[in-house]
Amino acid sequence: MKTLIKLHILIWGVVVSGPVLAQAQKSLKEAYKDYFPIGVAVSPRSLTGSETELITQQFNSLTPENSMKMGPIHPEPNRYAWEGPDAIIAFAQKNGMKVRGHTLCWHNQTPKWFFTDSLGKQVSREVLLDRLKSHINEVVGRYKGKIYAWDVVNEAVPDTSASIYRKSKFYEIIGEDYIEKAFEYAHVADPSAKLFYNDYNTESAAKREKIFQLVKKLKEKNVPIDGVGLQGHWSIYEPTAAELEKSITQFASLGLAVQITELDVSVHPKEHERREKKPTDTGELTSEMVEKQTAQYKMLFDVFRKHKGTITGVTFWNVSDKTTWLDNFPVPNRKDYPLLFDQNNKPKKAFEGVVNF
Repeated sequence: MKTLIKLHILIWGVVVSGPVLAQAQKSLKEAYKDYFPIGVAVSPRSLTGSETELITQQFNSLTPENSMKMGPIHPEPNRYAWEGPDAIIAFAQKNGMKVRGHTLCWHNQTPKWFFTDSLGKQVSREVLLDRLKSHINEVVGRYKGKIYAWDVVNEAVPDTSASIYRKSKFYEIIGEDYIEKAFEYAHVADPSAKLFYNDYNTESAAKREKIFQLVKKLKEKNVPIDGVGLQGHWSIYEPTAAELEKSITQFASLGLAVQITELDVSVHPKEHERREKKPTDTGELTSEMVEKQTAQYKMLFDVFRKHKGTITGVTFWNVSDKTTWLDNFPVPNRKDYPLLFDQNNKPKKAFEGVVNF
């Protein structure tokens, strides 16, 4: 909240009075300093552009949005692309920020060479495990002590079907134990890093139960897993407070931490459109959307604060509405407005509901 205050300044014996604009509003990281780190997903480019000041002002944790995924960071068998990730690490260290690593094993954005030999034939279980181990050793080892938490395995559970496991190449070639192997490799590479399983639609009862069974099995086998990441790609229509609390408490019942890893709140009814691939509006931001988004963000952070201690981090997926990945997704040529800062990097009404409590 901005307030006008009157200052009386003594200059060479003369009192000068006048209105001065005082910035009384807390930043996100200030408001939540006693709760959990407030992070944001970034690209190397966003660290030198118009959003840079906003990043350092509001956040105290960074997640590389794409540059540490398997394809971008390891495009060829004998080549790693360190420049982008190194720049993010350096920026974080310079500004006293934490870093979450994202992600070590994901069926998407894995380079094709990972699964094939020099003749283009599918590799064996042993070869793929060796490649996975080598990849994790190199990436986690390079940033040992600089990255406090890793999304080790990402989106290994399908949205549909009765199976717990997505039929990815990792699953088909190695079997379900590729997940536990990935966690074991990561733990050896950096024993101090917190290791997370990360997924979306965790508030869907059917999918949540499958994820629960997956991580429960890991815990029973003493696999080094520390927590579950709820991606948080939500909307002004979902989830409800009850659905969110159920996810948090169910995973916490296994002794696991919970982090909100990829938070945004779309103004569009996403789930329907993912199925239908049809827009339900033109992409215009209405006053009704603004009010619903403000209320939804307030509810989400009310729940997060309620579970202080269990929730050990909240990360927004992109900095502002100017650069959101939800533009044109899943509906082409449509704008979305899912974040707390608008296209001019100014705080929105929803921001006030998050920091004022």
